[in-house]
Amino acid sequence: MKTIRGAITADFNTEDDIRKSTVELLECIIEENSLNHDDIESIIFSVTNDLTKSYPAKHAREIGLENPTYMCMQEMHVEGSLRKCIRILMFARMDDRKPNHIYLKNASRLRTDLDRKG
Repeated sequence: MKTIRGAITADFNTEDDIRKSTVELLECIIEENSLNHDDIESIIFSVTNDLTKSYPAKHAREIGLENPTYMCMQEMHVEGSLRKCIRILMFARMDDRKPNHIYLKNASRLRTDLDRKG
């Protein structure tokens, strides 16, 4: 079992934009880590306190991720921190492969050490 981290920013606090951002991040993590849906055991989502219109887990289920267990929570607020951010901690079966952590859109500045532009 490995953990994969990721984050993305939403442009607006709307259900549709939270859905689009969540799906984009999940699909990118799945593709970049060569995962099958059955490889994913659970996902913890956190969102900043300015995203209030939808739960990211709802949108994970909409794309067919029915088996993982989910938890959604509010990210700790730190003054000056990134706004409208959705973060993921995914637990997946990956054998000995090294996980590819994915940070997209404005969240890419959270991990400048990674070679991933969004």
